[in-house]
Amino acid sequence: MPSAAATGTAMSPSRRFTVLPLLLALLPAVASAVGDAEHGRQLYQARCTACHSVAYNGVGPAHQGVFGRAPGSAPGFAYSPALSALKATRGVWTEATLDRWLSDPERFAPGQRMGVSVPEAQDRADLIAYLKTLAAH
Repeated sequence: MPSAAATGTAMSPSRRFTVLPLLLALLPAVASAVGDAEHGRQLYQARCTACHSVAYNGVGPAHQGVFGRAPGSAPGFAYSPALSALKATRGVWTEATLDRWLSDPERFAPGQRMGVSVPEAQDRADLIAYLKTLAAH
């Protein structure tokens, strides 16, 4: 069947208004995929620094250079066997893997030791945007 453009016909006004709410409903999901690094820094300071540091290992591993690093591979940190096993199987920390990890660490790596998750998608995106700014030295 030829397209509306090919036949010179346009979408009916009633159909156009039916599609518009669907498109508008998608905008928040698209917008939430973009992280705010400054808000992520604030979240990191408020939620993460009890166990993590940018520059040194504490209860959790240092996050300097975490983006692009293999899971379970921060130098000098004693990982759980669950995360140590991921080093060879999960590639590197990317936006997608960090999002999955932060949303449910236990589902990502059963037996891991991090007892905290970040249920809000926008907060995860913001934290990931901040972590991306922490280049390795």
